[in-house]
Amino acid sequence: MSWAGRSMSAVLAVAALASATCTSGSNSTDEGSASCAYQVLYQGRTYQDVANVEFTIGEQLGEATLPPCDDTGGQDETGESGTTLTVYAVDGISPKAAVAVGETPDEAVFVAVRSGAEIPADVKKLIDGSRQ
Repeated sequence: MSWAGRSMSAVLAVAALASATCTSGSNSTDEGSASCAYQVLYQGRTYQDVANVEFTIGEQLGEATLPPCDDTGGQDETGESGTTLTVYAVDGISPKAAVAVGETPDEAVFVAVRSGAEIPADVKKLIDGSRQ
C-alpha cells in the first residue's frame, strides 16, 4: 500500500473514532453533559459506531447490549445493566466484523469490531464504496 493509501486509512480510522462518541446532554455547550463512546456488546465482541457508511440491513440476528455510560469513574453507580437493542446483519459483511443495531431496521446504526484504531478490511471496502 502506498504512503497516500496508508495516510487515508489512518485519516478514516481517526475520523471514525472521533465520530464514535455520543453525548447525553441536551446541547453541546452544556459543560455538565456526559460523553461516552458508543459501544455495543454482541456475542462476546465489542462493536463501535462507524459514521457515514451506506449499508443494507439483512436479517435479524438477535440482541445486543448498549452498556450504560460510566463517565464518572464509578462514582455514580446506578446498577443499570444497559439497553437491549436488536442486531441486524449487514449485507456483504460478516457479523464477526460488523452489524447494525437499533430498535427498528430504520433506526439501525452501523457498528464494527475494532482492533485498536483498525477497522476490518471488509468494513473499509464498504466505507470506500459509500464515498464514491
